[in-house]
Amino acid sequence: EWLSRRGQTDILNSPMSIYEAHLGSWARNADNEWLTYRELAPLLAQYAKQQNYTHIELMPIGEFPYDPSWGYQVTGYFCPTSRFGSPDDFRYFVDFLHNHDIGVIIDWVPAHFPKDDFGLRRFDGSALYEHEDWRKGEHKDWGTLIFNCGRREVGNFLYSSVLFWLEFYHIDGIRVDAVASMLYLDYSREEGEWEPNEFGGRENLDAIDFLRKMNILVHEKFPGVMTIAEESTSWGGVSRPTYLGGLGFTFKWNMGWMSDILKYFSADPIYRKYYHKNLTFALLYAFHENFVLPLSHDEVVHGKGSLIGKMPGDRWQKFANLRLLFGYMYAHPGKKLIFQGGDIGQWSEWDHDASVDWGLLKYAPHARLQKYMTHLGKLYRDSKCMWEDDFSSNGFEWVDLNDAESSTISFIRKSKNPDDYMLFVFNFTPVVRYDYKIGVPENCFYQEVLNSDSEDYFGSNVGNKGGVWAKPAACNQWPNTISITLPPLAMTIFGPKR
Repeated sequence: EWLSRRGQTDILNSPMSIYEAHLGSWARNADNEWLTYRELAPLLAQYAKQQNYTHIELMPIGEFPYDPSWGYQVTGYFCPTSRFGSPDDFRYFVDFLHNHDIGVIIDWVPAHFPKDDFGLRRFDGSALYEHEDWRKGEHKDWGTLIFNCGRREVGNFLYSSVLFWLEFYHIDGIRVDAVASMLYLDYSREEGEWEPNEFGGRENLDAIDFLRKMNILVHEKFPGVMTIAEESTSWGGVSRPTYLGGLGFTFKWNMGWMSDILKYFSADPIYRKYYHKNLTFALLYAFHENFVLPLSHDEVVHGKGSLIGKMPGDRWQKFANLRLLFGYMYAHPGKKLIFQGGDIGQWSEWDHDASVDWGLLKYAPHARLQKYMTHLGKLYRDSKCMWEDDFSSNGFEWVDLNDAESSTISFIRKSKNPDDYMLFVFNFTPVVRYDYKIGVPENCFYQEVLNSDSEDYFGSNVGNKGGVWAKPAACNQWPNTISITLPPLAMTIFGPKR
């Protein structure tokens, strides 16, 4: 039933909120040992349903020898890691999530492989899977070897791998790791360490051809399965069809949005007016690709700090900022991805060798943040205007993007029915702003649908007493005006009640 519905779903115009998880560290038993696939399945399904996530994305699940690689140095391209059980146990895990209406995405790594002698390195004594030329064949940053995608046998091996995961394990999507490293011959290389292609350029023509063929195969054989590119450059058409010259991915991670927004939120609110463009710049290119907005594991390791640790201010302000960050992400065009621990305000960086700090939920700020995420996720899934037209400018319209001095912005999200819309207003400072005027389309009552400053969410409970009436007075480019109170460090959502 799940697979049948999947093939008929228009994923681009459906809600999609992804919970990224690392099975070895999401939860552990009392002895700090891994849980099995069968033990994890009901726990993850229950959590995803509670928090209104639509999909679970697993960090690489193919067999791998080295725990600190997190699975990104794969040696088993057709089998799930035995750390958590057998292949049949993993099939049970996927089917259990499907039976609870949760999709499963896995990270897949065709860019490189480890140098272990028991892996693919010099498999028959020659450079069989890799390049003989070190300028093409080695990732010095990662200490790994690069697949020679120009060899038909290598391409067929990788095509077989991805199709096997989809056919045998019923995976709903693959997120392709390190796509940028595949596209460019000079990726992370100095002058003299790379060889141009036959036309004298830096593009890796064999890898480009491989990615296009891989996407064509997946979409032809498994309608409804998505492919997602982790691609960090300005390469054009990553999520455009191959027949239009694109790479053929369904989605692309928006790394630029992630970098800009975390830089903005890390700044003390008194200085945020100088970073105002970090909030608005992504809307200049938001509809050039089918973007996923990622707050992934990469942002909470290697000394970068946890999400809540990046937030400025005292404890109250840190939680208010984090609620505001998640609110802005859910309101912004694009699908959503949050890594484990972030949605409960875990203080410590991610540790692949320890569980999420679930004990924090006995404290009110963390429990109320989780409650906020539950309500925000439900509002998102129930509101077509927040996802139905994600990749068209028809679904988004600025109300006011220019109030940098006050560090406020406001915009409207619309579904394909233009009468179905909501107004999102953001105050990125801890200053309460009274009698703040916002232009609106209609002269009607605007109900306060959600307020991230509610005391239910550990906020200060500043708000608009359920909503406000518009007045027929022009404001900005709009014919009507509402006068509202902007809570501190908060998102407020309004919906018209006619």
